[in-house]
Amino acid sequence: MKKNKPKYKQIIDAAVIVIAENGYHQAQVSKIAKQAGVADGTIYLYFKNKEDILISLFEEKMGLFVEKTKEVIAGKHSAKEKLLVMIENHFRLLSEDHHLAIVTQLELRQSNKDLRLKINAVLKEYLMLVDAVLREGIELKEFAEDLDVRMARQMIFGTIDESVTTWVMNEQKYDLIALAPTVHHLITNGCGAKL
Repeated sequence: MKKNKPKYKQIIDAAVIVIAENGYHQAQVSKIAKQAGVADGTIYLYFKNKEDILISLFEEKMGLFVEKTKEVIAGKHSAKEKLLVMIENHFRLLSEDHHLAIVTQLELRQSNKDLRLKINAVLKEYLMLVDAVLREGIELKEFAEDLDVRMARQMIFGTIDESVTTWVMNEQKYDLIALAPTVHHLITNGCGAKL
């Protein structure tokens, strides 16, 4: 129920900015509260601690990410086309929110093992979408029938993820979305796409 309240989303959005600008370890709860325009104590009505804020932030943003991805692939008929719009969508959503890109690509990587395991659990739904597109591509004979779906998913997510990380590390100096066709071409060829 707390997740539907405006202050919850305010705090999440503030946390993205504060963590991106200060780093997770320097992002004090008081800074997040100030950015959100709430009292420090208000944070603890919604979250147990800073780690809970980070996990909730990732759950919230990844949930929206998955929702948006499902929307953009819904009207597409081929697996190759779905894969292209997934890549474009991934790049677009992060290029439109530079703070979120910094948090997902840099700050979440520096967290402890327990935190990373919780984050991986949240990622699962997104990875299941990739699996579904790959299986559809195999069924439609767009991809090799002996394609190892698990390995292909790792290759796809890894390529997309590293493309975004490189873009963030280069201070977002170039058009990330413009890379989507090239990334798509490399990935579909790696999946044994029929030309």
